[in-house]
Amino acid sequence: MEKAFTLIQTVATAGLFSAVSFWYGFMFGRESARKELSDLIEDLRRGNSSSTSPHS
Repeated sequence: MEKAFTLIQTVATAGLFSAVSFWYGFMFGRESARKELSDLIEDLRRGNSSSTSPHS
């Protein structure tokens, strides 16, 4: 019974670590994408305000 308990502990710890690392990875990726989009939007605004013809 002791081995089964430690196996359950190991699986639970691995699952918890996986969930936490997934959450941090998701949040970091989301923040990184937000910053990248923000920079892209600023570049487009600057490009559109300085030129009269839109780029397609």
